[in-house]
Amino acid sequence: MRWLDDIREEIAVIRERDPAIHSDWEVFLYPSFQVMRYYRRAHRHYLKGHYFLARYISQKARKKTGIEIHPGAKIGKGLFIDHGAGVIIGETCEIGDNVTLYQGVTLGGTGKEQGKRHPTIGNNVMISTGAKILGSFKIGDNSKIGAGSVVLEEVPPGSTVVGVPGRVVRRLVSDKPQDSLDQIRLPDPVKEDITCLKKADSALTNRLLDLEQEVRELKHQLNGK
Repeated sequence: MRWLDDIREEIAVIRERDPAIHSDWEVFLYPSFQVMRYYRRAHRHYLKGHYFLARYISQKARKKTGIEIHPGAKIGKGLFIDHGAGVIIGETCEIGDNVTLYQGVTLGGTGKEQGKRHPTIGNNVMISTGAKILGSFKIGDNSKIGAGSVVLEEVPPGSTVVGVPGRVVRRLVSDKPQDSLDQIRLPDPVKEDITCLKKADSALTNRLLDLEQEVRELKHQLNGK
C-alpha cells in the first residue's frame, strides 16, 4: 500500500538525518513526519480543486507543527524538515528529492510576480537555519544554502551560497551530492574580503613608508651638497 510505503520511507529518512531520534516510534511525534501526512491529504484535495478543504487541512497542520506548507506545493521524495518551527513553503514551490530544510526557512515569493511565484529546489539540496529564498528561480542540484542567507537569484548546481544577499562562494566540480549536513563550516566571503583588504592596506602602508624613507635620503643627499 502506497501510504505504508510513504511511512516507511519517512521513518528511514528521519532516522538517517537526525541523530536525536532513537527509535521508530519517536518518528511519529516528529513535526516533519506529521506535517507530511497532512500535506499529502491537502495536496490531493488541491489537485481536485477542493481548495478550501485543502487549506483547512494545511492550516491545521501549521497549528500543530509550526510548519506551513501550501497544499499547492510540489514535493518530491525524502524531504526532511529538522525541527521545523517557522518553515514556510509557498504555493508554486517545487521541491526535488532528498532535500533538507532547517527551522525558519522560507521558500517564498517577492510579491511582484504572477503565475510561478516561488522557487524550484533541485535534488539533494540543504537549506540551513533561517535562510530565505524568494522568487521564481531554481536552486541547482547538490547545493547548500548557508544559515541566514537571503537568496534572490538562480543558484547553479553544486554551489554553496552564503550572505545577504546570498552569493556563491564555492562550486563542486562533480555532480555528486554534498555528503555533509554541516551548517557551520562554510566559507565566509565577508571575512575573506576583509582579509584581502587588510593585506592590501598593509602593502600600501609598507610602500608609503619606503617612499618616505627614500624622500628623506634624497633630502639628506641634497642638503649635503
